[in-house]
Amino acid sequence: MTRKHLATILAASLAAAIFTTPVMAAECGNTSAGFNAWKAAFAKEAAKAGVGKRGLAALAATTYAKRTIAADRNQKSFKYSLAKFMQVRGADTIVAQGRKRIAKNPGYYASLEKKYGVPAAVIVAIHGMETAFGRGMGDSNLISAAATLAYDCRRSDFFTPHIIAGLKLVDSGAVSSQSIGAKHGELGHTQFLLGNVLKYGVDGNGDGRLDMTNMADALASTANYLRGKGWKPGKGYQQGQPNFRVIQEWNAAGVYQKAIAIMAGKIER
Repeated sequence: MTRKHLATILAASLAAAIFTTPVMAAECGNTSAGFNAWKAAFAKEAAKAGVGKRGLAALAATTYAKRTIAADRNQKSFKYSLAKFMQVRGADTIVAQGRKRIAKNPGYYASLEKKYGVPAAVIVAIHGMETAFGRGMGDSNLISAAATLAYDCRRSDFFTPHIIAGLKLVDSGAVSSQSIGAKHGELGHTQFLLGNVLKYGVDGNGDGRLDMTNMADALASTANYLRGKGWKPGKGYQQGQPNFRVIQEWNAAGVYQKAIAIMAGKIER
């Protein structure tokens, strides 16, 4: 074989390798330095996953959320004792206000329980725990927070499906590039992660649209989530009972799970 023939073969082989090599996954990072490069690469993955023009535009508009990273690396719930956690969260206040809310609108909460099979007290306890009944739904750009966590190497595996879901929700009009949520990309009255909004979100007030900042939509979606995770109507939900396993799906922190069950039990009394 001549050198000319060898050079031709090598050139052809190199070209074939270039055009058959799969697109590399977006590279994660632990600082803001690579965020824009990640966005450009991740946009291709998002498009392949079915995200449309509006969602891709929302991704392009995101900025690195420094406060989200700071909050994620300083989570305290996992370190608290149950007693300390309930004190910090204001459990007594949540129970008292939860009882008043159900007493003020018993028909609404009874209909919610009848439709989804989940006790109203559990939904109310979650509502109080997550946002103090809608008074604290977050102050962070929703899509930027979720994108930042998907980019962060510590959290990529968990949050990548959530940012994809969030971008699809932008496509559908359920959220926008300007939507505000919590620092971990949670949305609405009961702080749904975006993947859960896409999968379990329902129109609770019948206005034809999904809006997790609307209480009726958020509480119906919460009940639908718990039902979807296997809630057994009429069964107990305290620790050691059948439905406690479902409450564990709501939050990874053991003290959080126990607090929801305890508060709901007190609201029911």
